[in-house]
Amino acid sequence: MARYTGPKSKIARKFGEAIFGDDKSFEKKNYPPGQHGNNRRRGKKSEYAVQLMEKQKAKYTYGILERQFRGIFAKANSSKGVTGEVLLQLCESRLDNVVFRMGISNSRRGARQLVSHRHITVNGELVNIPSYSLKAGDVVGVREKSKSLQTIQDALSSNSNVYEWMTWNTETKQGTFVSVPERMQIPENIKEQLIVELYSK
Repeated sequence: MARYTGPKSKIARKFGEAIFGDDKSFEKKNYPPGQHGNNRRRGKKSEYAVQLMEKQKAKYTYGILERQFRGIFAKANSSKGVTGEVLLQLCESRLDNVVFRMGISNSRRGARQLVSHRHITVNGELVNIPSYSLKAGDVVGVREKSKSLQTIQDALSSNSNVYEWMTWNTETKQGTFVSVPERMQIPENIKEQLIVELYSK
């Protein structure tokens, strides 16, 4: 399956929350899409369905395909830490996610495009791999030639989010991935234990 490029609101309604950020369409119709979406008497989901839904929510949130996500889970599962927490930490350490968190782009989809189109540097070197995994201390910046891009300027001017695990310098358009975030610092509403249970079957 290719990466989803359709309407974000439709996916947000599927999960019952605005997983892609502010969404006026979702606010108007915050029930599942489809003919019976507004029918409150929907049957109770099975345990498997709930677990699968949580995995899909995580994949859509971070813009990761199944094969990649399974690989990230395998890496998290073989680590020493708590599998679910490490899974989210690995997702948060991806370059496209950090570009989004730093406010260089208004969405992860846009951040992925900026990285792919060679607008982003890591420790002064151009990196065009969205899934590139950052380490504590890595410096992420906007390429010199790309600093005047209107999309980047607009995103930075509208960004008001501050995260404890990274810093950002508006003047130099560079930020530091200070540390891998703890679970309590990650704002995403994802029940990672359900994903662990799904893959452990």
